[in-house]
Amino acid sequence: MDNNRYCYRYPRPAVTADCVVFRLSGGDLQVLLIERGGEPYKGCWAFPGGFMNMDETIDQCATRELEEETGLTLVELEQLHAYSAPDRDPRERVMTIAFIGMVAPEHSEATAGDDAAKARWFSVDALPQLAFDHEQILSDALRHLATKKNHAE
Repeated sequence: MDNNRYCYRYPRPAVTADCVVFRLSGGDLQVLLIERGGEPYKGCWAFPGGFMNMDETIDQCATRELEEETGLTLVELEQLHAYSAPDRDPRERVMTIAFIGMVAPEHSEATAGDDAAKARWFSVDALPQLAFDHEQILSDALRHLATKKNHAE
């Protein structure tokens, strides 16, 4: 194997996947968040997600990160949007692909794992401050849900 396989003359951004997972609980729309266990934004709430490995697709990354950080499996995820603002992550140049999904309440028990200190469901009407650009991602996800609901009616 060529040791320089991933060495390039020009800098490259890192790629992450973030998962915006919703559930309906007693008519209340809720979103799953994790409390970050490490910097940056240690102690802040964010969507489950993380860096893509070199041997996986972005879809596989999203599924893996969701399971590692919350224990949720078998959540059908669809790509929502790519976010690439140069300053969206203070560590380095990071682009994320946001995914959206809905889970039934009976399949929504979340347990923190990996680098997540906690995993918890929040009403979309009573959210903590979110890390990174996750408020923008949530806004876009809610708009996407509303559009899908309007098309279904």
